Amino acid sequence: MINVAIVGGTGYTGGELLRLLANHSEAKVELVTSRKLVGKPLSSVHPHIKGLYSQNFESPSAKEIADRCDIVFTAVPHGTAMDWVPDLLNAGTRVIDLSADYRLSIEVFEKTYGIKHKAPKEAVFGLTELHPEVASAKLVGNPGCYPTGATLAVAPLAKAGIVDRVIFDSKSGISGAGAEPTETSHYPNMAENVIPYRLTTHRHVPEIKQELTRLSPGIRINFTPHVVPSVRGILTTAHVIINKEAIDRIRGRTELAEIYSNFYKNAHFIRMSDSMPKLSSVRGSNFCDIYFEFENGDDRLVVISAIDNLVKGASGQAIQNMNLMAGLDERTGLWLPGMAP
Repeated sequence: MINVAIVGGTGYTGGELLRLLANHSEAKVELVTSRKLVGKPLSSVHPHIKGLYSQNFESPSAKEIADRCDIVFTAVPHGTAMDWVPDLLNAGTRVIDLSADYRLSIEVFEKTYGIKHKAPKEAVFGLTELHPEVASAKLVGNPGCYPTGATLAVAPLAKAGIVDRVIFDSKSGISGAGAEPTETSHYPNMAENVIPYRLTTHRHVPEIKQELTRLSPGIRINFTPHVVPSVRGILTTAHVIINKEAIDRIRGRTELAEIYSNFYKNAHFIRMSDSMPKLSSVRGSNFCDIYFEFENGDDRLVVISAIDNLVKGASGQAIQNMNLMAGLDERTGLWLPGMAP
């Protein structure tokens, strides 16, 4: 049995880790931390897990956590994980960080987040479909939600060397903004509305570029996010411009389907759809559904991906990483359907 800790367990990702781990056959939640809520039951913040956990929030040291746990999830704000990760690693435990602190190179992180990184450590980017080396990692930087849906949509095409440029347009449920209310998430502002934001400067862009340029160095990438009046889910539309050399070679769905099936042949959580993906099909699950359509007579390929931003885009993917790190089947505790309708 794997003993796990959740450092910073009061937010949406912490609550989702608790929900998913409640029925994990090989993992036990040993402790959950919160400095402000020490001694209070976990269900005082997460009523959806009432009756499933008997623990209270704790505030132990990194050494105490490592003594009790095999793997630690750090679900704390950006810039805070670096206060925990070095001590946890030095104490002998393995870490999956759900913040942005260990997803990017130090130079890119500091430029993107405007934070001086005070504890650099070598980490593996935790997108298991692209990084099987997660299995042997001591530290995993769990990807952001937008980069997960965007990267998975286009990675096979990038690897095949047929992409010149991609313009990503993503629509996210409001839970992606976190548990703290904001002007954007205020119901009267959000209801019956679609709100674009950070049109050309979203801080998840470097993650997308990092992963796709690793597969195809010359690829050009643009990204614009929107918030929609939904709690969960991200639907990403990727406008993929095929390079001239590939237009004559890629003549239809069969060739493209082969590219995807070969790339994702061992990826249990990737589902290629025969029709337009729906958020209701993936909500609550760790699946990523993908659909594509070629624009006849043009160089544009449209790829749609759908994920649950709190599961495949955060906590579910973190558990998928944990499973591989522990030598388990990556589906353990995650082989669940979406919550349709």
